[in-house]
Amino acid sequence: MALTVTPHLNFRAQAREALTFYHGIFGGDLMAVTYGEAHAARSEADTALVLFGQVVAPNGFRVMAYDVPTDLSWDRGDRAFFVSIQSGDAGEISAFWKQLAEGASILQDLGPSAWSPAYGMLTDKFGVTWALSVATF
Repeated sequence: MALTVTPHLNFRAQAREALTFYHGIFGGDLMAVTYGEAHAARSEADTALVLFGQVVAPNGFRVMAYDVPTDLSWDRGDRAFFVSIQSGDAGEISAFWKQLAEGASILQDLGPSAWSPAYGMLTDKFGVTWALSVATF
């Protein structure tokens, strides 16, 4: 699988609506995992919110989205996006992780998740938040 760079959009309780909208426009496959389904809800209010979502279309359109948990700050200028890198090669993801982690703040260690054999998130020394994962489809 080739390396992909995907916009990762962050919302407050609108991720499913946005993904459905983009799916209606671009087609392809829509996937959404809630905090409840992943047993990752920090509060009852987060249970139905999207923890991981994406639309992948045959035409090359690709977007990811999630709902920022209710206990974290969010506005359109705060946690508005991540840079998401996916690869089918776990070794490649691990190598990128090691390099990006230099001087970074680790938000989630690289490891298994509900949607990937390896997923991690960090904010690099320049303040850019990266989400890296082994792609499963």
